[in-house]
Amino acid sequence: MSIEPTNLPLPDAFVDFLKENGLEPSIYTSADSIPRYIRLKPGCESQIEEIEDEIRCKLNEVTWLPNFYSLPPHVQIANSKAYREGKVYGIDAASGAAVSALNISSGDHVLDLCAAPGAKLCMILDLLRDSGSVTGVDVARHRLAACRTMVQKYALGDHCRLFVADGSTFSLMPTRVSTDSKFSDESTSEKKVEVFKEWTSKRPWKERKQAAKARKTNSLELASQVSDPELIFYGQHSGVIGCSRDEVYRAVDDNQFSSFGYDKSVLMMGR
Repeated sequence: MSIEPTNLPLPDAFVDFLKENGLEPSIYTSADSIPRYIRLKPGCESQIEEIEDEIRCKLNEVTWLPNFYSLPPHVQIANSKAYREGKVYGIDAASGAAVSALNISSGDHVLDLCAAPGAKLCMILDLLRDSGSVTGVDVARHRLAACRTMVQKYALGDHCRLFVADGSTFSLMPTRVSTDSKFSDESTSEKKVEVFKEWTSKRPWKERKQAAKARKTNSLELASQVSDPELIFYGQHSGVIGCSRDEVYRAVDDNQFSSFGYDKSVLMMGR
């Protein structure tokens, strides 16, 4: 059954809010008029005309969000060369604004709760460039797998780690805690322990079995069904490689948390 667009006027308070923030109220009167947004990967600015020619559409720069452009809602980018090559990706302007508000600095360690499907995660990694780290957390394994695919597609995963976990109880620290010598465990150093090696896309048997079960039952496999956070991806420079499980999953007290916790965090569902 199709849903007819409403002809009811916008609430006066909402119209006042839009005007105060320089937004055009008319874009909210019909879903067909609400623009879509894309973010151009830094370094690809010289290719804007080429992208416009391919999608046959003018990209309108969003002046208050660097590297963001709006386009009509009917324009599709999924089949474009720029999208396939990882030069652009779709991301809502609200997500971009949330990340921009963090005022991310080089070397920051950022926690992204409800990270899936991964657009804002990629933007954060883009802003950090080759420094700091981003820890992405999501309760749904299949949605976090989409994040993993996205950071790999855009070659942004080096400083990223992804945990299937309940964000309301997630308490693992950024990897700088694990690598700090003051937290080293002398008893552990005296015996040989297994450490994380370079991540590979070949999934362990346990993860393959869990994914097959989720598909068979056609249900969401939520992290609430497992007792501990599950690390499903980590980059070359995420701080995980060379660490033991105890180091990566180390808990700290309140005093240590204030000194070694995350610099920034963002919670925004479905972006």
